[in-house]
Amino acid sequence: MTQTPLSAVFITQDAAATLSAALASVAFCDEILVVDSGSTDNTLAIAASHGARVISTHWRGFGAQKQFAVENAKHDWVLCIDSDERVSDCLRENLIAAVSPAPTNTDNKPCAYRFARCNRFMGRYLRHGEGYPDWSLRCFNRQHAHWSNDTVHEKVCLADNSDKHSLATLHGDLIHESAESIEKYLEKQNRYSTLAANTAFAQGKRAHAGHLVLSPLIRFIKFYFFRLGCLDGLPGLVHILIGCGASFAKYAKLAALQRQAESSPPSSTPTE
Repeated sequence: MTQTPLSAVFITQDAAATLSAALASVAFCDEILVVDSGSTDNTLAIAASHGARVISTHWRGFGAQKQFAVENAKHDWVLCIDSDERVSDCLRENLIAAVSPAPTNTDNKPCAYRFARCNRFMGRYLRHGEGYPDWSLRCFNRQHAHWSNDTVHEKVCLADNSDKHSLATLHGDLIHESAESIEKYLEKQNRYSTLAANTAFAQGKRAHAGHLVLSPLIRFIKFYFFRLGCLDGLPGLVHILIGCGASFAKYAKLAALQRQAESSPPSSTPTE
């Protein structure tokens, strides 16, 4: 079977529990590249069993690590997915059609594609709220796009000279099969909110009382009512409330960093 001229790119660390299904879902790609940062479980053996090329390297932060993987891929067209995600059948067929060389003029062909991500949470696939469609730009031509350098909440950025036709939407879902417990999910949100606060502080951003009150409230109203998260039952409610809590935590941690900096004595300059 002719493979699609596309590199499926993963970044991993101790991903053995979910990696096999993710790798199997991208078997249509000409290359599978796994960039690993110190796994101590069976991640590397699983990657090898699926014919993946493995690069072991240090951790750079989410954005930088994904960009490193993209730069080391065989093809310019890359598909970046996580180890607990898998490509649905519908999305696979549309990716093949979008990326495969066409005999017609391709000057107006998009250089990046987004698609919906369907998240499983508390045993249920969310179909509303923050959980769906959760648009994800994950397939792109690296000559025209790249990952941001953000340590968390990284995103794909199109080149400055890209026109309005550069981004297109594909039908089919990227299935997020996260089976982590609520405890693990809360731990991850705590880590992410800390990273987000540190990044915001380094960029000179500031938090005030309005952020702590309004950001979680607006987020809840938007996703639970206007985006119909209420239709996802108890899992939908829990998912949105944790997101609101993470928003509050980010601004609370940013405010704490501000107060710490303001209360720290200025460094003294030695006199001659």
